[in-house]
Amino acid sequence: IKELTYQTEEDKKNLLRLQDLVDKLQLKVKAYKRQAEEAEEQANTNLSKFRKVQHELDEAEERADIAESQVNKLRAKSRDIGAKQKLHDEE
Repeated sequence: IKELTYQTEEDKKNLLRLQDLVDKLQLKVKAYKRQAEEAEEQANTNLSKFRKVQHELDEAEERADIAESQVNKLRAKSRDIGAKQKLHDEE
């Protein structure tokens, strides 16, 4: 009976230790889940900012292309006017 009582006491101690370990691990799991959710929110925020800046960059590049095209047209027009003026002056 002493042996059985001793074994029962040891089992209770082990059970308490294991329950304490389970509780600690559950707290860690909750903390990790919270950290993962916060990281996901931050990632979504950063992705949203990136997409906004990417859109702004695309628009700026489009405006730059249009401006460059207009400059090239004006240069061509200026050359034509210069050539006509030179031809007129030679007459």
